[in-house]
Amino acid sequence: MITWKETVKILEETLQGWIEEGLRHFPNAVVALLVVIIFWILASGLRRAFEKVFRSTFDSDVILRLTSTIIKISVICLGLFIALGILGLQKAALSMLAGAGIIGIALGFAFQDTAENLIAGIVMGIRKPFRKGDLIETHDRMGFVEKLNLRNTILENFDGQQVIIPNKEVFQNTLINYQVTGKRRIEFEVGVAYDTDLEKAISVGKEAIESELDFIVDNEAEILAYEFADSSIILKVRYWVEIPGDVGYFTARHRGVIVIKKAFAEEDIVIPFPIRTLEIGKSGSRFAKAIADESDSENGDKESSDGDS
Repeated sequence: MITWKETVKILEETLQGWIEEGLRHFPNAVVALLVVIIFWILASGLRRAFEKVFRSTFDSDVILRLTSTIIKISVICLGLFIALGILGLQKAALSMLAGAGIIGIALGFAFQDTAENLIAGIVMGIRKPFRKGDLIETHDRMGFVEKLNLRNTILENFDGQQVIIPNKEVFQNTLINYQVTGKRRIEFEVGVAYDTDLEKAISVGKEAIESELDFIVDNEAEILAYEFADSSIILKVRYWVEIPGDVGYFTARHRGVIVIKKAFAEEDIVIPFPIRTLEIGKSGSRFAKAIADESDSENGDKESSDGDS
């Protein structure tokens, strides 16, 4: 059985060993602490410098702060690994690195969609396929960009409703930005009767569009004979408007339709209703005869009824 004195002696020897070991590693500990402090200061400075330099590069402040935070954490982790190496704890550093890798892989599988949206948001924040206020169309959705955050792209559609689209859907699908070129084409069709003088109709419509619509780009319009329809010849009317501009897309199209309708009415150019012609030839003779016999039968029955009365 260990006596009290022996226990005290063991504790003294253990404590003395710790003190001697601590004193022996004290210089290394001071250097390691200084390394951590220096890397911490360096990381903070790099974060501020990054946010200052790249603030105009990122449209979203959230993405900018996230990227700068990742840079800061990476620099601090580098300093910690160097400090552990100075203290002779390379194995511990490698174990921590391996553990972090395993945890990262597990989290990557668990939050795959979130990670994809996050990466897509960062890439779009750097590449800038659109800016706040741009009119875009993506993933069968169309609207004005309100915000790009780490997970979603937020639009406002023409009905004033907020549309939230995951970033990966925007990144992986076709994206149309209507405001890159600064203009958008208005296009609609109008039918004219088959006996219409097409050159006159095209001239009348073109002159009306260019004289009445003062918002079209370069004051030029285009009207083309497009196709033969069932009861009319289709003319395709096309002109360009500025995006963004004083006149919206639907208003620009609305005014164009009104101008064409008014101009054609003044020049007696007919916009026909749908017409169908039914011809009954030899192949339909039996059908025609049956209708005639049925009509004669009904007339005979009526005359007989009148005679009885």
